[in-house]
Amino acid sequence: MAKPRKVIITCAVTGSIHTPSMSPHLPITAEEIADAAVAAAEAGAAVVHLHARNPKDGRPDQSPEAFQPFLKVIKQRSGCVVNITTGGAPTMTIEERVRPAAVFKPEIASLNMGTMNFGLFPMLQRQKEFKYDWEKPYLEASKAGMFKNTFADIEYILTTCANNGSRFEIECYDIGHLYTLRHFADRGVVKPPFFIQSVFGILGGIGPHPEDVLQMKRTADRLFGDQYHWSVLGAGRNQMSIAAISLAIGGNVRVGMEDSLWIGPGQLARSNAEQVTKVRQIIAGLGLEVATSDEAREILELKGGDKVAF
Repeated sequence: MAKPRKVIITCAVTGSIHTPSMSPHLPITAEEIADAAVAAAEAGAAVVHLHARNPKDGRPDQSPEAFQPFLKVIKQRSGCVVNITTGGAPTMTIEERVRPAAVFKPEIASLNMGTMNFGLFPMLQRQKEFKYDWEKPYLEASKAGMFKNTFADIEYILTTCANNGSRFEIECYDIGHLYTLRHFADRGVVKPPFFIQSVFGILGGIGPHPEDVLQMKRTADRLFGDQYHWSVLGAGRNQMSIAAISLAIGGNVRVGMEDSLWIGPGQLARSNAEQVTKVRQIIAGLGLEVATSDEAREILELKGGDKVAF
């Protein structure tokens, strides 16, 4: 009998999209982020994708000093793969965004593949009251702003982290981003196997329709063949439906409160682990198995948790 396919679950526990007023369960402090990451790993996430926040008001914080407290705790309490963002927030410079990955040399760092409109402002339609004065202007600014990831920015991150031994969670929000990855791969600036994270449902990127998912997968197959591993995330209410499509056609999945605050219609998720548990039910229903952290390391050809700088 053929062995069941192993599925890598990534959990992005806080991010920089949602603001504290949107959910009382969103991890903000270093202790909350560490607890959320460890609980997600215990629930079945092989990889935890991490951002940091100011513990006083929840504002995104990309300083290495903000990451250090929870990185050490997670490493002490869990053997999960740690993935450090280089996306940070659209308000940050590329130099700010890359610093934690450059300093801590994680097994995986995220890498965004293109400049894009990144519309958070529709969230203002349902969120009318805010705890902190930065939240509303932050969301409003996305209407006139953009998420800058030029060819020079991407190359800066790749070359800055070139000697870290880190692989990248390559975040592709549209079809053109796959071609950008092909460009850097052809130049030898980034090496396979590629871990491609396709993002669906962000205003400004590709939509969440099943045809969008299939188009992204077909294009990646054509451009990268057997040199990549595919994963998906669906923003907001699209989280589990996009996950189900990916699982059915051979992909991996990402969940977590960076991508969605919800566990069902009108029902806030109480934890990141709750979302991991829910997607595991889909995985089991399809006759698949969840990859352990060590199995994910083998699949993605990672350097190992003993070779990070935290």
